[in-house]
Amino acid sequence: MTDPVDRPPPRYLTAGGYLDRTARAMLLAAGLLCTVLGAAGIVIPGLPTTPFLLLAAFCFSRSSKRFHQWLLGHRWLGPYIRNFEEGRGMTPRDKAVTLVTMWLTVGITVVFFIPVDWARLTIVAICGTVTVYLLRLPSPETDG
Repeated sequence: MTDPVDRPPPRYLTAGGYLDRTARAMLLAAGLLCTVLGAAGIVIPGLPTTPFLLLAAFCFSRSSKRFHQWLLGHRWLGPYIRNFEEGRGMTPRDKAVTLVTMWLTVGITVVFFIPVDWARLTIVAICGTVTVYLLRLPSPETDG
């Protein structure tokens, strides 16, 4: 039996703090795809923005310092992701826009496109759960 100190570190821990080349490339590709989907979600109703952008930030934080910094420094997306990563949550305005957009989209979908009652109830329940989650998120203190 070998001493735990003598074992090499796991594959994902490198001297630079990042994963091996293949894993980094896969996470970078996933981050880019999630960024595109998240940006598209801003203008396409029903396509979520937040989960894709948070997943992109996670992928970039594990694969590319350059892309992670770019995303955090982005004019429109950066503050939103930074607040979330730093545990400051969402601004009240972001919460309001998210909730109004989500409920309008879900409402239209449930009324016009979903004929099955159990599916309607499931979607409304999920939307209600997301609403509670968003309302419980902290709001960052305003500067000034």
